[in-house]
Amino acid sequence: MCRIAGIWQTNTRGAPDEICLTMRDALERGGPDDAGMYLDKTAGLALGHRRLSVIDLSPAGHQPMSTSDGRYTITYNGEVYNYQELRKTIESYGFQFRSTSDTEVVLNAFALWGPECVDNFIGMFAFAVWDAQEKSLFLFRDRIGVKPLFYYNNTGTFAFSSELKGLHAGLGNELSIDETALGEFFHYGYISAPRSIYKNTYKIEPGCWIKVSSDLMIEKHRYWSYPKATERSFLSNNEDVLTDQLEEIMIDAFTKRLI
Repeated sequence: MCRIAGIWQTNTRGAPDEICLTMRDALERGGPDDAGMYLDKTAGLALGHRRLSVIDLSPAGHQPMSTSDGRYTITYNGEVYNYQELRKTIESYGFQFRSTSDTEVVLNAFALWGPECVDNFIGMFAFAVWDAQEKSLFLFRDRIGVKPLFYYNNTGTFAFSSELKGLHAGLGNELSIDETALGEFFHYGYISAPRSIYKNTYKIEPGCWIKVSSDLMIEKHRYWSYPKATERSFLSNNEDVLTDQLEEIMIDAFTKRLI
């Protein structure tokens, strides 16, 4: 379901739109139906999107998508299953919608609630929101980490992508293997978050979001974590009660995903 990419340069080493285009189109297989680009020349920022059309197949669902006032722009991958209920709530605050996509719901939810909007989402997602007024970039990943999201930050360049190959396509000359991460891969068969195979390149961890400011400094926030065993009071119930509770949870989960 879609692919996202973006780059923010505070130096003058390259054209962000050209680099972003290369990154974006390296991800074409994950988003074959449409492609879009957003450019803020004054900030040196570009956002790219490859679309796999699922909800609202019309051009109204095209991304990157901006709010009516132009302040916020989103590039989004995933699906928020409770978007229809959220839309009604957001409309009650006076927001108007131009599409039937969940993307616009996520965008307007950010405009209304800020980064805390993610607390209201039930789904799988990885997305970025650019605040053109405050010159800040926000990146989010769902609670369990179904949707991947990688970022690179070094010497005046911040870039992100749904896949490492997007970063490699745009920044191949700047990427080098992290030998510690490589050793971890050979030893354990995987590389633990937040590290990746490349230096200065990281995974956004599940249940987390980050804020990138105009000096490319990063603030990391965790909005969700799995409850500790001591907090799981429901485990004191007997097996029959737990079985009934599990059935209710599963039915609710499947019902939401039928959209």
